[in-house]
Amino acid sequence: MHVVLLGDSVFDNAAYVADGGDVLSALRRLLPPGATATLLARDGATMDDLPDQLVRLPPDVTHVVVSIGGNDALRQFDLLDSPVRSVAEALDRLAGVRDRFLARYTAVADAIRATGRPAALCTIYEPRFPDPALRRTATAALTLLNDTITRAVFARALVLIDLRLVCARDEDFANPIEPSAAGGGRIAAAVARFAARPPAGPTVVT
Repeated sequence: MHVVLLGDSVFDNAAYVADGGDVLSALRRLLPPGATATLLARDGATMDDLPDQLVRLPPDVTHVVVSIGGNDALRQFDLLDSPVRSVAEALDRLAGVRDRFLARYTAVADAIRATGRPAALCTIYEPRFPDPALRRTATAALTLLNDTITRAVFARALVLIDLRLVCARDEDFANPIEPSAAGGGRIAAAVARFAARPPAGPTVVT
């Protein structure tokens, strides 16, 4: 078994936790003897960076796990402060963001399926902003993007790891958008459960 982690700082979180508290270290402790895990994910990566990670997949990879899209969402953060004349106009602007996100994420899902390996893709977890109002609106907006991820994953009979359920506690975060050692451990456990018995067809792992 060789599990490869692609994507962003959800997996590449070593800079935000103490030694040994990162997702990769936790995953290696959970995998069975003889199994290995490789980190190709990079802090700050967006969907545009995923092709460069994919070309570096080792030939003996058996499982691919991807967490990408959170930084793409952050690039649209200013939209939450944009003035609008109606709720309908606000929803229309968010729908435009969703449509652009969907077009790019569809390409990601197709590329992952093309690896021919058992694959799981992650939703974007809900940020822990200190301001309750900002946290509430950001979470609501992310629902639209997570819906596109869910649709893209299930349409291709891949596996979904729902990080909204995996990292559901404030202590799962080292800062508003990065997993803590506790959160990283929970993420690693979800990845290990997927790798231990890859489900056939569209399935949710929590």
